[in-house]
Parts: sequence; structure tokens; C-alpha cells
Amino acid sequence: MKKLIATPMVLWLAACAPSAPEPAIPVAATTAAASADAADAAGTPAPATPVAAVVDDPSAVNQSIDDVLGDHVLYETVIRRLQQAVAARDAATVAALVDYPFTTVRDGQPLKVADADAFVRDYDRIVTPAIADAITKQKYSQLMVNYKGVMFGNGEAWVNGICRDNACKDVDVRVVALQPGT
Repeated sequence: MKKLIATPMVLWLAACAPSAPEPAIPVAATTAAASADAADAAGTPAPATPVAAVVDDPSAVNQSIDDVLGDHVLYETVIRRLQQAVAARDAATVAALVDYPFTTVRDGQPLKVADADAFVRDYDRIVTPAIADAITKQKYSQLMVNYKGVMFGNGEAWVNGICRDNACKDVDVRVVALQPGT
């Protein structure tokens, strides 16, 4: 079994060993690296690697999805599409990602949604501003993964695999919950 060391632990270990090589910098931090090279050429110390760039590494979440739910590529594709569609207020794309029939609760009452057309009609009642914020502001690297699926925020949205055969070899990753957070 392969053991993972959490990114903050790697950073801590690197800080404790001054002669150790610096951790790899993700692609998102290459701009900072370029400015550091320019600073080195001028003889000034290079700025520290931005912690946010290192912390946003999706590998731990992907490993959790692989271990608990299955192929992380399927989940990551749906998660990123959901975030983009909600940010764009693209009701049809969000509706296409949902598992039907879909039930949620609004104003203390069950709201049953039979299909994508009904979802689009009730989009603003289903994807409230609080739910939209939870989805769009969620960092992929900070998603919570368990046997119930992948959770956004405080439970405002859940994505999970729907078994399409008895052996659950054919899985369709869908949005399975959109609800007020806890």
C-alpha cells in the first residue's frame, strides 16, 4: 500500500532541513519562479514559494476518490464542469449533470424534480446563491471524500457515482444533492 505524505508535512520537513532541495513548484506557480530567477540574477534573495500554489495540489483528493469511489478522472471532470456551469449560470449544463428523479428541500418542503427541463425551470430555487457560492468557491484540493461521494462546502452539493449495472462496473458520475449547508 502506497503511503502519502500530506503537502503541509512536506513543506514542514523541507523547512527543517535547510540543505534539502526545494519542493517541486506546481505549474500555477511558474510565474513566481520566473520572477525569482530574475531576482537571483540581480543578486537578491528569491521570494518564498507561494504556499497557496503548493496546497492546491489535487493529488490527495484524487487518491481519496480512487480509493473510496473509483476513477478520479470521472469525478474530476464532473466537478470541474459543475463549477464552470454554476459560475456561468448555465442552467442547462448543470441540469445535464444531475441524477433524476432529483429531490431536494426548499423552505422546509420537498421539491421533486423529474427531469432536466424541470430543473432548468426551477434553477433559481434549486441553485440558491448560497449553494452557488459553495460550489464556485470550493477548491478542488479541499473537497471532502467519503462513501457518500464528494462534498462541496458544508454539504451544499454532493457528487457521486450512480451504478448502471449490478456489478457497479459501469458508473455514471452525477450531482446527487443540492441543499442548504449544515
